Amino acid sequence: MKRIITLFCMAAATAATAQTKVVTQAVITTKTTTVSPEGSEDMAPPPPPSGDGGEQRVTFRFGGDGETKTVTTLKGDMVKTYTENEMSRITTLRDNAKKTTTTLMEMMGKKTGVVATDEDQAAAAKKLDSMMQSRSQNGGGNFNFSSNTVTASDIAYTEESKKIAGLQCKKALVINTRKNGNKDTTVVWYCPDFKLQGLVSTGGTSGFGGFGARLTGLSGLDNLAGFPMQYEMKLNRGRKMIVEVTKITLDKEVSDKEFEISKDFELKSMKDMQNGGGPGMMFRFGGPGGGGGQ
Repeated sequence: MKRIITLFCMAAATAATAQTKVVTQAVITTKTTTVSPEGSEDMAPPPPPSGDGGEQRVTFRFGGDGETKTVTTLKGDMVKTYTENEMSRITTLRDNAKKTTTTLMEMMGKKTGVVATDEDQAAAAKKLDSMMQSRSQNGGGNFNFSSNTVTASDIAYTEESKKIAGLQCKKALVINTRKNGNKDTTVVWYCPDFKLQGLVSTGGTSGFGGFGARLTGLSGLDNLAGFPMQYEMKLNRGRKMIVEVTKITLDKEVSDKEFEISKDFELKSMKDMQNGGGPGMMFRFGGPGGGGGQ
């Protein structure tokens, strides 16, 4: 009897996987809303005007109160994420085949670009870990990347459903266990009809590549039985982030021109910029109080 039940469960899982098609071309518009508790103030110290070697730093702040709209375009191994606000326009081009991420920035009339390999991002993330831990130890903040690291993720599926962007979605609970032993639960609404090739989610901090998951501390979306269409996360200091897909097109032919880089941009490698070959980058996440995640 036990063998029959096991075989039945395996057959059910196989059938569910077969029904979830993998889409290789899509255009997705996503709205991210970050809200702070009433009366909270931004107490985070301003970022330093220059690096250790005196190089200029360009600071990007993500996660302040309000709405941010992103448009994500997928074709095969290429993913483009476009974000625009009052001060800047940022386009992130991800090549999953070459494992490189190019960030194009348009600020104050200047057009610059940074090309980073996955190894570059891992090294930068390690350095950021060290900086944040040092800041925490010196009383400059209470966020610690190390303790915020997710060590395990579990998903609990429910029968609840609703429509998002015209698609029928189901509710799931993503439960993350962190290095410090804490657990947190994120409610995720997902569409079981499809997944996107090489693209786990859109909106939120997904446009920042590997930094995004580290800063928000949300893991496990890649294991969902479908594509995440809406989720709400708790951030530090009582804040929350709501991410929702507002429009998605799965049947449109995407042109290769979408991923071409204009000659107006001055491209540099991340290593060159870190070695004083141009303005460095500093990302400030989390809105009031700085930092992200739990």
